[in-house]
Amino acid sequence: MTSVEPLPDDWQRALVIVAHPDDVEYGCAAAVAVWTAAGRDVRYVLATSGEAGIAGCPPEVAGPVREEEQRRAAAAVGVSVVEFLGHPDGRLVEGLELRRSLAAAIRRHRPELVVTMHRGETWTPPGVAPGYWNSADHRALGRCAVDAVGDAANEWIFAELADPEPWRGVRWIAVSTPTGVTHTVDVTDGVEPAVASLTEHRRYLAALSDDPVEEQARRQVEMSAPEGPDGRRHAGFALYAG
Repeated sequence: MTSVEPLPDDWQRALVIVAHPDDVEYGCAAAVAVWTAAGRDVRYVLATSGEAGIAGCPPEVAGPVREEEQRRAAAAVGVSVVEFLGHPDGRLVEGLELRRSLAAAIRRHRPELVVTMHRGETWTPPGVAPGYWNSADHRALGRCAVDAVGDAANEWIFAELADPEPWRGVRWIAVSTPTGVTHTVDVTDGVEPAVASLTEHRRYLAALSDDPVEEQARRQVEMSAPEGPDGRRHAGFALYAG
């Protein structure tokens, strides 16, 4: 852990790219709260509307509910720009269609930092058994988001995306991850906004567990931002050059 460094802060606009409503809140919302409080421009792009995510609730009902919960969750950490790309929940496929869609989003929003989600096969470190399998959507989204940074900068890969023009301004790609952390953000001051943000996914969380929604939210946020020896909480990322 001595080699872990603070995440670079030489950027002004970040684009957080995830698969579903609640993915940001289960991961890096505390970091987002810290960034927006410091005056950074943070925006969200979600590949799906999470319409297949609530047991017993048909997709045509769940989709709009989850979109509205996501907008309120974003507002709780200072994010006002939330874009849904309309891909089918549970059926994301790593490939050209998703890469093209994400590359276009990167060109539209023109970030210097792209933040995306854990794309490994499991949520647990290699060799830990039983492991906790990562979903197909998460794996596809995370890999395509990283690839799309290069796609967004290249005018020839998706030549049909003539507008908006290529964007070569991404300096950093930060993957929010529980394993393989290389850089961290001190999110101590972002914990309470992050708990409030995840709590906004009330319909979704209520379907997951009988535990009170607020308790579920706090437990998850504290798990995603563990307390260090100094009593401060840190969110972990694997960092790549843009």
